[in-house]
Order: sequence, then C-alpha cells, then structure tokens
Amino acid sequence: MADNKSIFSTFPQPDELLNWYKAQPESGVPDINGHIHTPHSFSAFSEIAQAFKMAKEEGISVLGINDFYTTDGYEEFAELAVKNKIFPLFNIEFMGLQNDLQEAGIRVNDPSNPGRTYFSGKGLNQPAKMSAASAEVMKNLKTESNRQTFEMVAKLNAFFAEKDIDIQFDAEEVQSRLAINLFRERHIAQAIRIAVFEKKETELGRAQLLNAIFSGKGVKSRLDDVAGLENEIRGNLLKAGGAAFVPEDPKAFLSLEQVMDFIIDAGGIPCYPCLLDFGDENYTDYEGNKEKLLETLKSKNVYSIELIPGRNKFHILKKFVKFFDENGFVVTFGTEHNTPKLDPLKISCGGGIDLDDELKQINYEGAAVVAAHQYLVANGQEGYLKNGIAKVEEKAAFVELGKAVIAKYLN
Repeated sequence: MADNKSIFSTFPQPDELLNWYKAQPESGVPDINGHIHTPHSFSAFSEIAQAFKMAKEEGISVLGINDFYTTDGYEEFAELAVKNKIFPLFNIEFMGLQNDLQEAGIRVNDPSNPGRTYFSGKGLNQPAKMSAASAEVMKNLKTESNRQTFEMVAKLNAFFAEKDIDIQFDAEEVQSRLAINLFRERHIAQAIRIAVFEKKETELGRAQLLNAIFSGKGVKSRLDDVAGLENEIRGNLLKAGGAAFVPEDPKAFLSLEQVMDFIIDAGGIPCYPCLLDFGDENYTDYEGNKEKLLETLKSKNVYSIELIPGRNKFHILKKFVKFFDENGFVVTFGTEHNTPKLDPLKISCGGGIDLDDELKQINYEGAAVVAAHQYLVANGQEGYLKNGIAKVEEKAAFVELGKAVIAKYLN
C-alpha cells in the first residue's frame, strides 16, 4: 500500500470482530480462487489489473497471488484488491528439490522430474517482510533462474544462425519487454511466437517458418491457438532434447526444509501443492497413496495442501479433498493461470465440471484460515503457526475468525 501499511491495520480486535460477524445476516459461500500467477513470474494476464477485472466480472470475492520466487506484486495486488473490494490472499511458490527422492527416482508433484517439489507459502506478511537472509535467498534464486534463461537465449540464437533462420534475440530486451524481474522459458516461447508472426504475414508463411524452427516437424496447433503454439515451441526447443535446452543447476534449488524456513520467516503457512491425477487417472509415486502422503506431510510439519481442480477428475478430487479435510488439513483451490491460456477464474474440475457445495465449503474454510492468519500476524499477534507448527486443534476457531475477517473486508 502507498503508506506501507497492512490492509488489516484498521480492523478491530478479534473479539470485537467476531461479535460484529455474529450479528450479521447469514451469507452464502463466496467464490474463491486462492492461487493465480501474475506477470511478476509468468501469467496469462497482461497485467494484475486484468485479473481483478475478470474476478469482478465472474463474481470472485477472494483472490490469491501466488508468484514464483517473488513478493514484488504484493503492493499492487493489495491496492487493486482494495479498489475492487476483493479479499486478497498473499502467497508465494517455489521449486525445491528433495535430493533423496531424486536419487531414488521418486516423482513428487512434477510428473517429469524425480525429486523436484513445487511448494507454496500461504498468507505471507503484507507488506512483504522477511529477514535479510531470506531476502538474499530470494534474490539468488531469481538471479540463477534468469542466468539459465539468458543461456537459453544464447543457444537459441546460435541454433537460428546455424539453420539460416533470420531471427535473433537480445536477452535483456526480451526480458524488459515481456517480463518484469523473473525471466522464464515461457517468455522465450512467447518471444519466438511473436517474432514468427511479425516476420511472416500469411498463415502458410508462419507455418513454414515454424516447421523450419522445429527442424522439419509439422506444427500441430492451430495458428490462432497462442497457448498451444507456445507450448509446442517450448517442447521442441527449450525442454530436454531441444536445441536451446539448458539444464538447471542442482545448486540453484533449495531443499524442502530451506523452502519451509523461508515461508515461515516471511510470515506464511507451508503448503504442499498436490498434482493428484493429471488427466488420465495416473499419479506420481509420492501421491499415489493418500494415506501415506498424509503421514509424510505430517512428518514434515505440513498441514496445508492446495489443488488446481481443473487438472483433476471430479470424483478423484472429491475423495482426496474430503480425506485431507477430515484429517484437519487446510485445503485451498486455485487456477494457476501460469500458461498463455486465459481461462476463467471461476474454479471447476476437469471437463468443466463445477465444484459441489461441499468442495466450495472446504475451499472457503481453507481460505478463511489463511485470512485469519494474515489478519492476526499483521496486527502483531500469533497466527496459525506456533513455533512453525500448525495449530490443527484450533482450526475451527481460525475458520470462524477468518470468515469474520473476509466479511468485514467485503462489507
């Protein structure tokens, strides 16, 4: 915010807030999306304001920012949330590495890379606040991520020159044009697509140029399918086996323990993002047995999970979510929006099947815990963690307080 204050700085004390809430007429379950990426990492949105415009149009009442390796978007996100009267959740995401699982070939929540672990933090400090050591960690992660991407651009230029393809990129120019701070391979794919379309005006010319870029492979996507084209570009050039692929340096990954330490230091709640079935009722080794996953997460002091229901079949999601909810976990849902495809913000399961009332209620309760945590920490009180451990026995009280916080904000 402009005065560097939390959006919760003018809220009443918890007892007063709860008394106010109990006096309000009963309202329904709000539509909530707890996980979107913004242009501060990579996003389907051209700007954060576009996400809020869509949220207003779709009736979303609670929206969560969840960028990779950065809290840089928090201030603008908070300002737009106030302006649009949409309750904000302040989250972050990392790619960590569990070395023992990598060596054992065990896939966690990345179906292609054993040991790699996507991990989120929910309800971080707003305004963003962390120790100098954590700030340095985040700066180094961004630097390493950008180093790898700059190397990809150099390899790409060499490949184009070798193939007599008249396209060359200046990595710094592409970064400044398409990214904010974090420069990712999706930005490179976007730059290639734009260059192809600028170079050739006809569909035939564009298809022929793409075929040359793909070393003779035909284009599978329609030329007006931006997301499909950019995914093909990534798959052909930037992924393992591609001409511009640059492997990630294992030293650039934090361990899961380091990621969790960062999240707790920055005021957040550690949260495991579940991939679950990825479209065809397959599961990773880590997630194939929900009882075992529950015990594994509890052993690591993780009592919060999130899902992107659009990736999952309804019946699989429902059974899984109910199991974790009944075991005291905080559960939230989102849409990610970290590809070029601009889908609706309203959450649905695979095939466009809507969430049922029970799933909406579980998502609401999860968001409420995060909301209560944000509010308490912003006002100098202890949130949902005590010495880094979730207050699972107090979850119901946090749900009630969080509902009051959201209602007060929206009121």
